Amino acid sequence: MDKLRKTLSGDDPDEEQGIVTQIYEGTTLSWSTRIKGFLVCFILGILLSVMGSCFLWMGYTGTGLLLFGLFYTLGNIVSILSTMFLMGPCNQLKKMFAETRIIATIVVIVFFALTLMAALWWQIAGLALLFCILQFLALTWYSISYIPFARDAVKKGVTGCLT
Repeated sequence: MDKLRKTLSGDDPDEEQGIVTQIYEGTTLSWSTRIKGFLVCFILGILLSVMGSCFLWMGYTGTGLLLFGLFYTLGNIVSILSTMFLMGPCNQLKKMFAETRIIATIVVIVFFALTLMAALWWQIAGLALLFCILQFLALTWYSISYIPFARDAVKKGVTGCLT
């Protein structure tokens, strides 16, 4: 009742905080809720990707290809978005477009779009499969950018195998 009285009289201290602060404080999640949200989204993303891969074997043209491109890419997007539960959306976007991984982020997004275009509009099975493989490689490179020195280790490993 005191809160209602303060709000109606204009003495509400929350009004001075600003709308962004109020939204942020109203949407904070506990650590266990963040972990649960991450796991649910990540598992859903994996399931969507596996379903997409299963649809690929339904047929290389028509519905099978369309569902493959859609589900596989959607699964990868949901998997990336699952980390927003751990870091928060703003922090995740800052990290995605940080100087060290902006190129990897752009390449992943481009291959998401190319996979969808090859499957949905162009309906070229070989191209959709190629973009899917490249999407996987780009997503792997993007993911290891979060592990300290992992990119350097991969580069040295590949260089060692090629020489």
